[in-house]
Amino acid sequence: MTAAFFDYPKAAAFGRVVPKSRIYEHAGVGTALKDLFVTQVDQIVWKYKLAPETMNLAATKAVGEIQVFGISLRNGKLDEEVLRAIDRAIPFPLIFELSWSGKRKAVAAFKRPSDADATKRVVSAYFATDWAPDDAPRKPLPVTLNLGGLYDALLTALMPKAAATAEQTGEDIQTRVARMEAIRAKSREVDRIKARLAREKQFNKRVAINAELRAARQELELLSGGEPTNAAMSE
Repeated sequence: MTAAFFDYPKAAAFGRVVPKSRIYEHAGVGTALKDLFVTQVDQIVWKYKLAPETMNLAATKAVGEIQVFGISLRNGKLDEEVLRAIDRAIPFPLIFELSWSGKRKAVAAFKRPSDADATKRVVSAYFATDWAPDDAPRKPLPVTLNLGGLYDALLTALMPKAAATAEQTGEDIQTRVARMEAIRAKSREVDRIKARLAREKQFNKRVAINAELRAARQELELLSGGEPTNAAMSE
């Protein structure tokens, strides 16, 4: 996936270090997860606050503000549970920019109010760009009517090409995220079937597994709109 990084306005710059202890406190982090923070995360910086007063964009019911967090890594590896802990601790939608060894990478999950309890948030699977040089050019922010539309555009930029195609056909962000997650699940199923096929020696069983593989691949193509998919978060 081509890396997509945006040029956030200076008026939205925040630039405050977020102590890890604050994340532990608000996310209920246990010992094992604290160890991941210590070994993988160097520093967390609240880089930008995208809000009505900094962006001149109206809030929506689901998106009052968007926060951009920078995370400098110790060794280039970051466990997804670290991101989930930060997402649990911060009630607003988050865009993460990871940095390590002169490179950067954008990562985010779709965060929305729970249908069952509006005080709680539902966090999807994570989407990510590839690593890119720190000095790679940034794109202007998309032109949108409100912060909800901006959040939609920022997330879509992190998704496989099939998501952008869906955006043009009017598929809403929640439906799009659900489909991207279904693509990931179906991709994993295809990989499992291929592994079974490689292990199987009996001809009759190979025929049956091949038929199963063709069906799964067809379902994957339907989900992805015929586009080649790279739904997994880059390692």
